[in-house]
Amino acid sequence: MVELNTFSITARCARTGQLGVAVSTKLPAVGMLCPFGRADTGAIATQSFVNPYIGIQGIKYLSRGMTAEEAKEKIIASEQDLELRQFAIVDRKGNTAAFSGDRCEGYYNHFEGDGFVVAGNMLVNEKTLTDMKRTFEIHSDLELSERLLRALQAGQKAGGDKRGKQSAALKVYGVEDYPLVDLRVDEHEDPVTELARVYDVARKELFPFFPQLPTKQNPGGSFQPDKI
Repeated sequence: MVELNTFSITARCARTGQLGVAVSTKLPAVGMLCPFGRADTGAIATQSFVNPYIGIQGIKYLSRGMTAEEAKEKIIASEQDLELRQFAIVDRKGNTAAFSGDRCEGYYNHFEGDGFVVAGNMLVNEKTLTDMKRTFEIHSDLELSERLLRALQAGQKAGGDKRGKQSAALKVYGVEDYPLVDLRVDEHEDPVTELARVYDVARKELFPFFPQLPTKQNPGGSFQPDKI
């Protein structure tokens, strides 16, 4: 059983409807097992003794029109080893729900805000989560991806994972079925800082090309070779 002692933020932007998760932990490749999302559906972070099917099934529940709370109750009703799990859900309307089992290790908790949830376990302290929450709230003018990243940086600065740091990930969905942002640092001595660096590179060198991609409204895209 993989134990992702982790801190994360799961959120929806009220202005754009974007949905996303930012997460970091002291194990490699957290982006493979923890963050889940779907455009116009919801976002989920699953952690502690991680069960990826909480994210997979949870997104299915949300896609059927369930609220975050309804999806949470559905997960609780069917989940084995529930006391070892921790998860956070935000639905397409910004409703939130979260669960932290009483056998999560170290300091663990979750806090729900307006359209977002911060959650963590095996943390240095509560400040990891309270600083994430405060940082996300005060940067409401920024794009969701930047708000998530700043919240993750605040959590790491406040203490983060008690065991150390190794990987981080940022995933955001807009209106398309593919992610608007999907960046991972799978193994690094300072993963949150490295994730911020990669995000800055992507913001300058990748994201400007997104308007040329095929979309639901324009399946052919607007690819311009001379702009590369």
